[in-house]
Amino acid sequence: MTSRAAATLLTLAALAPNAYAQPKAAPTIDAFLSAGFPSELVAARKADRIAWLAWEKGKRNVYAASAPGFAPRRLTRFLDDDGIELSDLQIADDGATVVFVRGSDPNRVGWIANPTGDPRGQERAIWAARTDGTGAWRISAGTTPAVSPDGRWVAFARDSALFVVRVAPGATSAVDRGERPLVRAWGRNLSPRWSPDGSKLAFVSDRTDHAFVGIYDATRHTVTYMAPSVDRDASPTWSPDGKRVAFIRRPGLAFGQQAHDATGSLGEPPGPAWAISQRARIGADTAGATAKWARTPGLARAAFAGGYTLSFWVADATTGDGHEVWHNAPNDRAFPSVASIQWAGDHLVFAAEPEEWTRVYAVSAAGGSDRPVELTPGTGAVESLGLSPDGRTLYYATNAGDIDRRHVWKVPTAGGEAVQLTRGEEIEMYPAPLGSARQVAMLTSSATRPFSVALMPASGGAPRVIYPTLGREFPTEAHVTPQAVLVKSDDGLEIHDQLFLPKDLKPGERRPAIVFVHGGPVRQMLLGYHYMDFYHMAYAVNEWLASQGYVVLSVNYRSGIGYGKAFRQAPNVGGRGNAEYKDVLAAGKYLQSRPDVDPTRVGIWGLSYGGVLTAQALARNSDLFAAGVDMAGVHLWGSTLDSTDLSYKSSAIAAIDGWKSPVLLWHGDDDRNVQFSQTTGLVQLLRAHNVPFELIVNPDDTHETLLYSRWLTTYARMQDFLRRNLWDRKTATTSSTGTR
Repeated sequence: MTSRAAATLLTLAALAPNAYAQPKAAPTIDAFLSAGFPSELVAARKADRIAWLAWEKGKRNVYAASAPGFAPRRLTRFLDDDGIELSDLQIADDGATVVFVRGSDPNRVGWIANPTGDPRGQERAIWAARTDGTGAWRISAGTTPAVSPDGRWVAFARDSALFVVRVAPGATSAVDRGERPLVRAWGRNLSPRWSPDGSKLAFVSDRTDHAFVGIYDATRHTVTYMAPSVDRDASPTWSPDGKRVAFIRRPGLAFGQQAHDATGSLGEPPGPAWAISQRARIGADTAGATAKWARTPGLARAAFAGGYTLSFWVADATTGDGHEVWHNAPNDRAFPSVASIQWAGDHLVFAAEPEEWTRVYAVSAAGGSDRPVELTPGTGAVESLGLSPDGRTLYYATNAGDIDRRHVWKVPTAGGEAVQLTRGEEIEMYPAPLGSARQVAMLTSSATRPFSVALMPASGGAPRVIYPTLGREFPTEAHVTPQAVLVKSDDGLEIHDQLFLPKDLKPGERRPAIVFVHGGPVRQMLLGYHYMDFYHMAYAVNEWLASQGYVVLSVNYRSGIGYGKAFRQAPNVGGRGNAEYKDVLAAGKYLQSRPDVDPTRVGIWGLSYGGVLTAQALARNSDLFAAGVDMAGVHLWGSTLDSTDLSYKSSAIAAIDGWKSPVLLWHGDDDRNVQFSQTTGLVQLLRAHNVPFELIVNPDDTHETLLYSRWLTTYARMQDFLRRNLWDRKTATTSSTGTR
């Protein structure tokens, strides 16, 4: 090679820094996250009063508002960023009292999350508060509370027994303090439900191969089981007059389904399915035995006489006498797995997904129904519900007619025309009808306004926001409105994505770009702020990145929700082939093809399943993805390291030899969704293959950090990492392709 030719090649490949500096006055991520995030909105049945949980820069509190002005009032004083979660919010019928749980779910060894490292540890306890703001107090250790209609008592399950605790401070007896069970019965007793007058308590008594619905009568101090049988009963729901209870009944376990261990004596052998599982565990061939089971009716599969597998029953709450009011068809594929029912007026309503979309159906509580009445038509899924106080009107949120948003509709629970109440470019979720039935509370957002508590007339109209009040710190003007983009994967599947373009983008500029991949995978990002906490934050982060000057593309890859059952149940995903990565790769290539994107500076970020796909992108296509932020991702599907196994080949680590791009890893070591060992193992591979990585480990923290301060630290590290590895990454001045 001549010196002149070499000099020419060096000139063509000359590296120069990006010519466009990031906006110096761009808002901080702290500003984008400054608004309070409301969740778990509830409404009283007999008063125009609502309550909700709020997350405000790590401070978690309970708020309430009441007619006529609905001015928000903070009920609790948890004023530290301490990572202690609030959940299970309920409100009494008169709206005077709320109850809630403070403390995280336990992990698999019973440990309550303790992200601050408090040497005393943490607990999970039931609390109460007055909605007039006069105080909040701890009631008892426990979880999943059920507040009585008059607000005087809370029922909950603990250690397979049922407890009640007096809400007002000063309980004197061991039962009233929750120290001794109200109902101690054989089996695992759970799911307490108060009668409308508070005199009775329905519950489920699970006894492994069968389950009863029981009624505790507080006046007579007795327990009566509803039409007890060998079958499995669940989901008790009270009639409006409190005289009857409806519940779901499924067949008891056939011998081939019985997987219990036992003493092995003559009368107590282990279940046949348990014995088969033990043989399989040691590698014995079990195919022959299970094949024989399948040929004997009633041995491997349980069904009622006539071949149906699901029925609804109604029983007298005093005598326990009951009868069937509806059942599904033999060999039914439409309604085989209804999880819960609710008594609404004269009907029993439930959600099901018989075809492409989750919808709500109704059958008469008096019986006589053949096929359930479809209440919620349209091409779209129903995602949240609210019943009017009399149970005769169903309010629901759906994406029917607006696939990348949610709007509120209403319909009579007896059947009739469904009416759309909200529309336009905002998003509405979680309708909660007020006690007077004149208004409906809901949570609502837009592309530039975070999720908010709002009220709307029951007849429809524009919702009026009452919380939060956006201060000058919140950067409304820095937001952009994302564009809906359809990107086709290499197998022809069209994917709905959301494109965020920086406001200061000028013609002829080529900016660095970032792909965002949501978790789940059963999630859907929207054309505005999301209704779930992390995805609400992720939307804010994408807006923040766009304000920093990046082009951002959020990808709703296959196996997510919002686009029908076939899309959610797409074949060959996850450890069965990782087909959803096709959609992420198509998103990266789409960005590379845009004239406003520098094709050599495309990055990617995501948490959980988003971390899965971030790692996939960096391992399989470091030629396209220049850097990534992998938060709590899964890097090995399953447990095998056999390189010929499909689950291993579907894993990010199967392509470790191709991983060249730098990665920022983030994980909490008390993660209850993704084992921390997924990051431990990946780091060993990255070290061995000389892959540049940076690491953030959060001791005693969960899948999504519980501390706001840690989110700020994380995003500061992410900003610096992306600046160094994308924004300031040197690029060939003559390059017009995606190669490096």
